[in-house]
Formats: sequence, structure tokens, C-alpha cells
Amino acid sequence: MAKVVCTIVLVAMLNVLVGCQEPGPERARLVPTDDTRPLNVAPPAGTSEADIVEEMAINREAYRKSLEMLIGYYNRTGNNMKLERAQKELREFQLMTKYNYIMEPVLTSDRLKATTPVAAADDLYYDGLAFEKSAVLIPGLPRNENKLRLALQSYNRLIKEHPTSDKIDDAAYKAGVIMEEFKDYVVALDYYQSAYKWDPETIHPARFRAARILDKQLHRYAEALELYQEAIRIEARFDKYRQWKEFAETRITDIQKLDEGEL
Repeated sequence: MAKVVCTIVLVAMLNVLVGCQEPGPERARLVPTDDTRPLNVAPPAGTSEADIVEEMAINREAYRKSLEMLIGYYNRTGNNMKLERAQKELREFQLMTKYNYIMEPVLTSDRLKATTPVAAADDLYYDGLAFEKSAVLIPGLPRNENKLRLALQSYNRLIKEHPTSDKIDDAAYKAGVIMEEFKDYVVALDYYQSAYKWDPETIHPARFRAARILDKQLHRYAEALELYQEAIRIEARFDKYRQWKEFAETRITDIQKLDEGEL
């Protein structure tokens, strides 16, 4: 029995060392990997992180477009063998994990105001809503993260490209909800604060949500207390936020007791 187990372990180790192989002669078509190249390549002097990330993003997009062009070429010329290879490479590229190494900050500048109807901004906003809707696979279960990232991308584009649009507060609020769902509370707070600064009369419970993050996640109780009180004055006028108001009133009492040493 022990001999059988050792044999199985040895086979498994060989599979790991050899790697997953393409079947048949396709293996000869694979580009060899060079694991001897140094990984710690110093960038040119004066190069910033933003410069490197931007160049990487450009190259990443160029790689994708080149594969798509190659697929189009092989499809047009009828080279089915190479078409399948290019399609497979594109699929694997699309499935590969990719990161945003620099998240664009949402500036909470009071100079931005949500005032002007802009058709292009409206389109981006509704694109974001559509992505969010498609992110719900089964009600009650976590939403599809890739769809949420696409929605976030639309909201960020709206804010960046149309900073005077009357939808920037809506986009900031929606982006905040997504970032809170991803548990990136600092960025979510930034979005919520932007929403009510850009439109003090925003219809969204941005103050309530910002106060909850300050309270529950960041434990900045003094700021949370002040913002809860402001939210009750301004946002609780909407009857649909009654539960938010009740939650805020409870937390105000708890925080005040905490300050008095009663908790």
C-alpha cells in the first residue's frame, strides 16, 4: 500500500514539474518561458509608478487588440488551425487576473457641482446601472464581481469626463456602494462624501452610509456622530430612509454613551 501511495505522489510531482502540456504537435508551437530572466528590473531614473502602470495598461490593451486582429485575419483567410490557437490565447488572456494598480481617487472638491444635464454622462450612468442589474445572478446571493467592476468603470468615466453633469453625485454614490461591497471602506467613504458635497440635496442616503463607515469600520466616532446628526436633518426627509434614520438615532445614543463612559 505504501508503495502505491509513493508512486502516486511521484507521478503528481512529475506532473507539476513537467507542467500541463498541449496535446500532440501543438506543444512545439508554444512560446518557451524563460525563468532565468531577472525579475527585479529597475526602471529608468525618474520613472514614476504612474508612468509604469500607464505603459503596462497600453501594452496590455495593445496585446488584446493584436489577438483580435489576428483572429479576424485567420477567420478571413480560413486558417482554422491558427484561428483556434489565437482564440484560445485570447480566452486565456481575458480570464487572466488583472489589477488596477492605481485606483483613481475621487476628489471631494467643493468646486464640483452636479448641475448640468449631459447626454453622454446620462448614457454612462445608465450603462453602469445596466451592468449592476446584470450582476445579480440570483437574488440574495453576492453579485457578480466582474459586472460590478464594469459598472464602477462607467461611473468613474462619468465623473472624470463630465465633472459638471447632474449625474456625478449619482455616479459617486453608486460607486461608493460597489466599493463598500468590495470592503474597500476608505474609498467608499470618499465616494459617499463626494456625492453629498457635489449635490447637498442628493436623493441618495450618502451621509447615512458615510457615517456608518466612519462609525462601524473606521471607528472615528466623533465624525460619525456629527454626520449621523446631519443625515437625520437632511436625508431623513425621505420616508424611504426611515430605517436609516432609526439606525442613526440608535447609534447616536450609543456613541454618546460611549463618550460618557457608560458602555
